Amino acid sequence: MKEKLPISQWAEDDRPREKLLIKGKGQLSKAELIAILIGSGNNDESAVELSKRILSLVDNNLAELSKLSVNELCKFKGIGTAKAISIVAALEIGRRRRADDVIQKTKKIKSSKDAYDIFYADLSDKHYEEFWILLLDRANQIIKKINISEGGFSGTIADPKKIFKLALEHNSSSIILAHNHPSNNLKPSDNDIKLTKTISKAGSTLEISVLDHIIVGSDNYFSFADESMI
Repeated sequence: MKEKLPISQWAEDDRPREKLLIKGKGQLSKAELIAILIGSGNNDESAVELSKRILSLVDNNLAELSKLSVNELCKFKGIGTAKAISIVAALEIGRRRRADDVIQKTKKIKSSKDAYDIFYADLSDKHYEEFWILLLDRANQIIKKINISEGGFSGTIADPKKIFKLALEHNSSSIILAHNHPSNNLKPSDNDIKLTKTISKAGSTLEISVLDHIIVGSDNYFSFADESMI
């Protein structure tokens, strides 16, 4: 059996770190980028080969990789706690960067797609439900995005009193509701419909409009406003 060559003995422009310096970050594969994070592989695999094997488990999808916990990553030979934490932290930085970038570009909400894009990074890859609100001014410009609650696999609780307390504190003229369905089934539940009606009714009393309720899946969304359910 031919002995595997360690990355340190590869041609310089084939090593992930050197390749990044010479050719730029865009020329690296996902596996090569992860290999830079973990630094080394195991006795049988280089860092790149190990990274390829990890990615193969999630169909080469970074969104799915971000769902793996530190303990799940540590099941791979050659991945200890420190390396697993590096992977999790890097993917979290990427998620937050996307969220910041979307908010920076989307100053004003003009459609349900705008709202979905705002919430996507926060809600698309969670194993449990979370409930968020987007506070808007009279021109539908974003004031603030706030996490209201975190729940379990099958639901979360959104307290209308808490929602409108925050809306009043920030002088919001309108709000958009959002939560995720980890199952990726975007059909609103009876509780989703009831909660939306309750919050909308409370908003009317306070003259704070509830413009939409977005249900976020892994790569798509459901809009109560688009379906004339709000």
